[in-house]
Amino acid sequence: MMLRIAGYLNVLISFGHIAGLFQAEKMFRLTGIEHEMQELSAVHHVLPYALTVFVALVFFVFGLYGILATSEGLRLPFLKPGIYLISGIYFLRGAGELIADGIRGTTTTLGSLYSVIAIFIALLYLFGGLQLNRTQME
Repeated sequence: MMLRIAGYLNVLISFGHIAGLFQAEKMFRLTGIEHEMQELSAVHHVLPYALTVFVALVFFVFGLYGILATSEGLRLPFLKPGIYLISGIYFLRGAGELIADGIRGTTTTLGSLYSVIAIFIALLYLFGGLQLNRTQME
């Protein structure tokens, strides 16, 4: 159940990235990456959009791993290590940003919220993966 919740959250995040492209400047400002996307745009105007689509695809794949983890039908490659890798990526993103912002003194409410959400999703994947291992061992 935890993996499915994590999976659906990732699919939602993926669709949010794609929907955000219709108001890209607002989305970049809201998520705090406006400056970085302006720099990418100076290199080539398509890069911010291409990067956002790529990130959306990564979230979608993460979502598939969560949703299909307990499926009897379609089996994704490297399922168990993939689940733990996704958990680790989310944990590093969440905890890493909290620590870096604390050290630099650049902590924002929105940034902290994104980090807490990332850690929550990391825990869903971690505990869901552990639960998956237990049920497959029985």
